[in-house]
Amino acid sequence: MATEPEPQGPARRTPPAQTSRSTAPSSVLRTAPGLPAGRIAPAAARGLPTRTGDSTPDWLEPAMAANGIGSFDWDIRRDVLEGDHRACAILGLDPKRFDRSSAAFLALLHPEDAPVLRRRVERAIAELGQCGAYYRTVFPGGGMHAVRFRGRVLADAFGRPSRMVGFVWDATVELHKRERAGELAALREERSRFIKEAARALSEAVTVRDVARVFTELPLPGLPPDGLLLASLEAGRLQILGATGYTPDSVRPYDRSLLDLTHPASEAIRNRAPVFIASRDEYRERYPEAWARISPDNPRSSWAFLPLVASGRAIGVCLVSFDDDRELDADERTLLSTLGGLVAQSLARARLHDAEHELAAGLQRVMLPRTVPSISGVTTAVRYLAAGSGLQIGGDWYDVVPLPGGHVGLVIGDVQGHDVHAAGIMGQLRIALRAYAAEGHPPAAVMARASRFLADLDTDHFATCTYAEVNVDYGVVYAVRAGHLDPVVRRADGSASPVPVAGGLPLGVDPDEEYRVTRFSLDPGETVVLCTDGLVEARGMDLDTGFARFCAAVCGDLPARSESPYDPLELLADRITSQAADFTEREDDIALLLLRWDGPAGGLAAQQLRRRIGQADLARISELRGELRDALRRWGVVELVDTAELLASELVTNAIRHTDRDAMFTARLYREASRDGGATGRARLRVEVEDESDLWPTRRTPGEQASSGRGLMLVEALADGWGVEPRGTGKRMWFELSAEN
Repeated sequence: MATEPEPQGPARRTPPAQTSRSTAPSSVLRTAPGLPAGRIAPAAARGLPTRTGDSTPDWLEPAMAANGIGSFDWDIRRDVLEGDHRACAILGLDPKRFDRSSAAFLALLHPEDAPVLRRRVERAIAELGQCGAYYRTVFPGGGMHAVRFRGRVLADAFGRPSRMVGFVWDATVELHKRERAGELAALREERSRFIKEAARALSEAVTVRDVARVFTELPLPGLPPDGLLLASLEAGRLQILGATGYTPDSVRPYDRSLLDLTHPASEAIRNRAPVFIASRDEYRERYPEAWARISPDNPRSSWAFLPLVASGRAIGVCLVSFDDDRELDADERTLLSTLGGLVAQSLARARLHDAEHELAAGLQRVMLPRTVPSISGVTTAVRYLAAGSGLQIGGDWYDVVPLPGGHVGLVIGDVQGHDVHAAGIMGQLRIALRAYAAEGHPPAAVMARASRFLADLDTDHFATCTYAEVNVDYGVVYAVRAGHLDPVVRRADGSASPVPVAGGLPLGVDPDEEYRVTRFSLDPGETVVLCTDGLVEARGMDLDTGFARFCAAVCGDLPARSESPYDPLELLADRITSQAADFTEREDDIALLLLRWDGPAGGLAAQQLRRRIGQADLARISELRGELRDALRRWGVVELVDTAELLASELVTNAIRHTDRDAMFTARLYREASRDGGATGRARLRVEVEDESDLWPTRRTPGEQASSGRGLMLVEALADGWGVEPRGTGKRMWFELSAEN
């Protein structure tokens, strides 16, 4: 409650024969436990004689009557209140029911005001002074009224407080003004708080969908709307982004529709100023053509169309509607206009973000493989996670390349940088590396050519990369690493460990760099895991710790295929990436590639080995001999290993030395069948080497000191059969060996 300052009474007067001032007030307080200021019974109503000495003077009565002022007289010692008829009307008293005591009067006051009034009256009595107050009373009907009073304490002949006389007047209008001012102050504070909360929520909205959600959930203070709608303007068409209070059927005709020039939304956008419509009649009068298209079932009766203007350009419109007629005041219109400005800025920022994100996502989709090829004998799974901040595009990539002979190449790489430039370089490098691999070049040559290609681009960028060629028939992996992370192999028992691979410089650093190949084998059910450094690096965590955590995520149990509808490899990929997805401030993107070697169908290895041997690639010949040995062991013809290895090496070396093109090596094992379809137990190995040279081999008779010329002699002596066959371009040399199972 608002109260006036407590007035200070005049100095107490003490007649010569007066007793001590400290005794008189205390005795009065004991006789009057409640000290009021206004609920009084008129003397006339009680039949009391009118006072003469203290009555209102005749000359003052007209002025008091004209101003609605009543007078009162309180006998402090007897605790009896008296007053004129105006005082009773102002206080809402019923003289017949009011007992004229101060306690009864205080009981009628507002609980917050009674203690204040008591203190002021007590002080006035103690000081023989005057006091005044503003207080609220509750009329018998429950109405709240306000009263102002001012009174003075009079002393008797001995200087003791005897009576209080004064005036009262109605202050209910002032009460309403104060209440209204308080309500307006609270509403202004609520609106200010709303603007702050709306600005905060809209600033946190990242996408257009977020802006639409925040807008349609805003609780407008003081004027709760019945409908909210947000629409953007694209090429003269409205696109509904979000709505509340409207059914989908009611807004569907306006979605993607041309903006009608006669519609109030069009006027708001055209003039860059809000349009407020207070009633349906006003809508019909101002916009008759637009009103004709409104459904009769539309419950709205007032509208506010707020243009969304950002950087001087209209980008959309907000609609705020009400079910009742509403003439918005200046403060409400200012609030809505401010809200429209906040939404416009947030929507413009969100549209730019969505456009950048769509550009980045589209570019990334083009750069990365659309699908991973399905290759018999292996199962693959891939994942790509964009960075948690920035343009969400980078130079990380993966690829799965089908190779000649049914083999498969795995590529994982990361171009330096995290921007569109890095993504463009990544796309070029991925295509080049894929082309080199698909041509059948060995891993070391693929990596060397890719490094030279990146250096020739002259972009001042480098790239880390791991390329692995997997022999699908036998589970043999040939890996080459250029400044990248080592691959991790998950064993069949669930354990996992990195495989050390001989490393070289990142691609593009030294165009003449030669890369070494590391060979390792997989058993059926084992998985090769390749990833980029975004999965193992994080702020506040070193590389070793991150790589150890990555290996821990790779190992562990997985549900069996019968326990889950998803392939365990997909579940493993999700588990690995989930730990990286927890880092919302991840600064680098992530590429992940997994390949599980399922083993040959039926548990038996395929009966064919096919490899391309690059020109002058002598290291490839050594690798081929190892693969042939593994193949023959798996095929169950171990007795042919030594002879087949020697003769194959001779044919391949002869093709490489005497031609200037690559050679294609093929080994097949045939099992002869009996008439009833069963196997006879005889196996026949046929080895072929094709080249594009028209120069046929010539059998020579070298001397004892000759260093060459014995290849065909060995083939003729050790093979069960051999020959040379012409092809369209070049020739095919072959030999056959037989074995008994």
